[in-house]
Amino acid sequence: MSSPALKDRTSPTPAETAPARVRRSYSPAALRDRLRRNMGLRVISLGLAIGLWIFVNAGQHESLKQFTVPIVYRGLPRGFVIVNQHPEIVTIQVSGPRTLLSLIDPSRIALRMDLAGVSIGQASFKIGPDAFAVPRQTSVESILPSQIVLDIDRIVARSLPVHLVTTGKVAEGYRLAVSEITPATITLRGPSKELARFEQVDTEPVDVSGLATSAINVVGLNLPADHIRADPDEVTAKVSVAPAIADREFRDLTISVRDSDWRFKVEPTHAIVIVRGPQPDLAKLDLSNSVYVEADALTPGLHTLGVQVALPAGLELVRQFPAKATVRLYKERRPTVEYQAQ
Repeated sequence: MSSPALKDRTSPTPAETAPARVRRSYSPAALRDRLRRNMGLRVISLGLAIGLWIFVNAGQHESLKQFTVPIVYRGLPRGFVIVNQHPEIVTIQVSGPRTLLSLIDPSRIALRMDLAGVSIGQASFKIGPDAFAVPRQTSVESILPSQIVLDIDRIVARSLPVHLVTTGKVAEGYRLAVSEITPATITLRGPSKELARFEQVDTEPVDVSGLATSAINVVGLNLPADHIRADPDEVTAKVSVAPAIADREFRDLTISVRDSDWRFKVEPTHAIVIVRGPQPDLAKLDLSNSVYVEADALTPGLHTLGVQVALPAGLELVRQFPAKATVRLYKERRPTVEYQAQ
C-alpha cells in the first residue's frame, strides 16, 4: 500500500469538489513543484531560443564584403586576338545581410564579357552592378576596374628570313665564315600590327666560344611577341669558321742574290716586308732567304734590280721596302755555297 507522502499533492480525492481541486492545483506549493520539474531542459531550451534570436537578428544587419571575381572573355570572332594586357579579375564590394554575403561564391558570379561583334581597334566596356548575379537583398556598391579597354587585332601570316645570333669568340686566329640556316625563311602567325614591325626573325643565341671547326646546332627562335607563333619553331644552324686574315710585318730580312757565279755586294742589304694571309699561316711563316734579286746571266758590273719576295701559296705581299736594290758583281768567282752578301 503506497504511502500518502508519495502521492501527488495535486491528485484529487474522491470526495473533493471541483473548486477545491482548482484551488489546490494553483496553490503556491503546487506551482513550486511544477517549476522544479525538468528545470535543466527548460534552461537549455531558453538558451537555444535566445541564441537563435541573436543569430537571426544579427544576420539581418547590413554589412559590406569584398570579393575578387574572375573575368571570362567569350565570343571573340575567329581570327581575332586581344593584344594588350587586360585584367583577369575584377574586385567588387557587396552590401547586404551577413548571412547572405557568406553564401556568395565569387566563381559563380564571374563577369562574362561578350566580345561578339568587335572589330580591329579598341573596344571599351563599362561594368555596372547588374553584371553580377548577387543574391536578392544584396547590392554591388563598387567595382574596380569599372571599365575595361581591349586592343583587338587580326591574326595574319607572314614569311620572314631567319637571322643567326651568335655569342662568344671563335678560337684565336679564326673568324666566322659562313652561317647556313635551314629553313632560311619561316612563317609567322600573329597580330598584323606586330608582324608589320619586323623584317627578320632572330634565333636564340648560339655560343661559338673557342670554335675552330664547323658546327651544326638545332636552335629555337626568339619570337618578338607573346601572341606570335612560328612554323617551324626551330631551325638548323651550320656555323663554319675560317682562318682570320691579318697582316704581319717582317723586318731585317737579308736580300740575297740568286743565280750568279760572281761575288757581289748589295745595297741596301736588308728589307722590310708586310705579308697578308690567314693568321695561323702567318704565325708559322719564316721568310729567311725569301727576299732576293735575280742575277741570272748578268755580267760583272753595277746593276739595279727589283727585289723579289718568295711567299707560300695563299699569302699576299702587301708592301716591301726597298722595291729595288743596287748589285755590284765583281770579276771574281764565288764559292757555290755562298749566297749571301759580302
